[in-house]
Amino acid sequence: MEQLQEMDNREKILECALSLFYQKGYDAVGVQEIVTLAGITKPTMYYYFKSKYGLLEALLQERCCKINEQLREAAYYNGDLVHTLEQYAKTMFTIAESDIRFYYLILSLFYSARENETYKAISPYMKEQFAIIRGIFEHAAGYLGNMNGRQEQFAVGFSGILNNYILVYFEREHAAGRFVNDRAIYSLVHQFMYGIVV
Repeated sequence: MEQLQEMDNREKILECALSLFYQKGYDAVGVQEIVTLAGITKPTMYYYFKSKYGLLEALLQERCCKINEQLREAAYYNGDLVHTLEQYAKTMFTIAESDIRFYYLILSLFYSARENETYKAISPYMKEQFAIIRGIFEHAAGYLGNMNGRQEQFAVGFSGILNNYILVYFEREHAAGRFVNDRAIYSLVHQFMYGIVV
């Protein structure tokens, strides 16, 4: 029972911190706000996380590791570049849809100033994510003659398209509650492929 209570408190703190970081930004949130929302005391929070930054690190480590593992599985290249890109895109959309708050949070942290501690916290996970998507194009370098030597360029382009599409589409469709659909993914990937083939 005691172990369950500890798990409940820890998860509650993480969830409350995520909500506040998403709504206000990491820097604007104080420890008191987190503990008040979680219904705990500051010593309880410090018992689990030592500091607000430690709380952010734990939140990112737990969720980003799971996300990157899902993306690594989706990026498995079996000789069909279009299919692999569709699988990757679908996984990205599903991840964003499952918790758009966390998706927005990691983007905001990554696009912060490079000297900011929040950028330093998210950077390893985003670099790993980029390496995963770059790996798709590295494995498929023989698929298109103009791809060899431009794998990083294509990875930058495709990841940028995915992030922008998710952000714009979610703003437009969030009331419907769902924005992952095969037609949208097919269209996005084929449009991207048309751009790199010509």
